[in-house]
Amino acid sequence: MKYTYILILSVFLFIGCSEYQKVLKDSDVKNKYEMAEKLYNEGDYKRANRLLEQIVPQYVGKPQGERLIYFYANSYYEMEDYYLAAYQFERFSKSYPRSDKAEEAAFLGAKSQYLTSPRYSLDQTETEKAISRLQIFINTHSESEYMEQANEMVAELRAKLEKKAFEIAKQYNRISDYNASIKSFEMFFKEYPGSVYKEDALYYDFLAKYNLAVNSIYSKKEERINNAQAAYKKLITEFPEGEYQGKATKLNEELSKELADFKQLLEQYSK
Repeated sequence: MKYTYILILSVFLFIGCSEYQKVLKDSDVKNKYEMAEKLYNEGDYKRANRLLEQIVPQYVGKPQGERLIYFYANSYYEMEDYYLAAYQFERFSKSYPRSDKAEEAAFLGAKSQYLTSPRYSLDQTETEKAISRLQIFINTHSESEYMEQANEMVAELRAKLEKKAFEIAKQYNRISDYNASIKSFEMFFKEYPGSVYKEDALYYDFLAKYNLAVNSIYSKKEERINNAQAAYKKLITEFPEGEYQGKATKLNEELSKELADFKQLLEQYSK
């Protein structure tokens, strides 16, 4: 019985595949439409997509076009091809702004864009596009049932950009490009004033300024030591019992000694 069942199933699958291949090669648009809809409703998005790709251009502007273009966009989403899903949902939204599916399409298009966002260490162009698209959805669909999800995705993407900015500034410090690190942290504090990385950022900003000061040329040494000590003061003021209190205080004491030695040296040369 087991083998009989497998044989019957194999026959039906073969017949189904043969019928699909026949319709795929057929010039009859109506047959393609009917089979595409059937396959889509059965969850066979890959094969439905191939048929839809062939016939969608012929239904643009026709009553069936709205339905087909939505199916086409959603088939990409279900196939996890989020780049094309984002594009096709945007196309649907522009073509049918008053559709009953307009809100859902706008959300799924924005979500598709969100799903193209890479890990924080890579280029974040797609992340920025996703934030922009989700924000447009939030602004234009304030009563949407998808609002909570949209806000959560925006928060996640912004957190990714925040981590990226912090890691870039810290990396400049690691490779001894202290000026670049200081400038990056300056931008970071402006853009993310309440960052979860603030204590770490304040410490590494101080560390960059410390390293720049102790390795400075004489003409800029005093100014840079003062800048570093101001950064230390900000860190200790905001996080008096923080993780870096001990290390930072020790480095600041070295700066004080460095400044005293520098001033003594200046006095000797001025005599």
